Amino acid sequence: MKRTVAFSRNAVNVFFHILTGCNLRCRHCYINPDQHGRNRLPLAVIDAWLAAFSEKAPAANVIFLGGEPTLHPDLPAAIRRARALGYHSVTVDTNGYLFNDILDKVTPEEVDFFSFSLDGATRETNDRIRGEGVYDACIAGIRRTRQRGFQVSLIYTVSAANIHELEAMGSVLAHLSIDRFFIQVIGIRGKSAGPDQSLQVPRKTWLAAVPPAAAEIARLGIIVNYPKVFLAPDEPFACAGICAENYFIFPNGRVYRCPLCEDFPYHSLAFEGDRLVPMPRLNESDFFKLTIPEGCVMNRLIQPDNLEYGEDGRPAYQIACCMLKEEICRG
Repeated sequence: MKRTVAFSRNAVNVFFHILTGCNLRCRHCYINPDQHGRNRLPLAVIDAWLAAFSEKAPAANVIFLGGEPTLHPDLPAAIRRARALGYHSVTVDTNGYLFNDILDKVTPEEVDFFSFSLDGATRETNDRIRGEGVYDACIAGIRRTRQRGFQVSLIYTVSAANIHELEAMGSVLAHLSIDRFFIQVIGIRGKSAGPDQSLQVPRKTWLAAVPPAAAEIARLGIIVNYPKVFLAPDEPFACAGICAENYFIFPNGRVYRCPLCEDFPYHSLAFEGDRLVPMPRLNESDFFKLTIPEGCVMNRLIQPDNLEYGEDGRPAYQIACCMLKEEICRG
């Protein structure tokens, strides 16, 4: 079975944003150009930065992202460079428009998965979030990709605007012969960190909808990954910054280990030229070592409103690490 990004202990993932430009303006986009840069990386820089992680490559999944990565004309060459360096798997995250004839320029032997973003089981819901005409473009892109023999996964970012259609995604996934389904939780970063945070999902709504929908979709034989988000007070908390290796590379050279830190200059690593160097303290690596009863430290710092406390002042539950997810398949 082909591999792709793994949200588990001991996983090694290199999330490589080769540009931040995009043809869409999604309501919940996490890209923050002030923190991530506005440039498109030249192929020589992509090569050098991939090579900087080459010692991890045999165990690492590399995921090319943007913005929209297929807007980058050198994406096929970057994919082949990752293969030559021995990365364990190569995934391309896309909104479905598949620019620069990408499907004509790479093969299923070079790309393990194309991962499409769709945020509604219906055209109306998806396009309210991602823009008019996006649903049809994404569905068409998925079909073209499957016809070319590529493995396909799908990402669904759950929000207050689409959680009501999550369970209905099962029939969509089955109809499109999707291999893997990734459920994401919307975070307070990028556009979602602005004044309008109406897309956030309350705890009771999340628990009532997401785990049951994930189980139902898995019964169709689809591999489903979803974040628990809310842990009971006595459930063990684990931080991926401690038990896994995730690297989020941005065009301005910043390298984060935790996606919740990406709106802030807390990155633990950075490229200076082609050299990867550690950042001075304090940075996100210092947060990983902290133990608090609320679970995730960054959640406590930037989105404390999704926490509740009892009369004794103790948290009623913990917030799980967003990079460690449940995986189920019951087909």
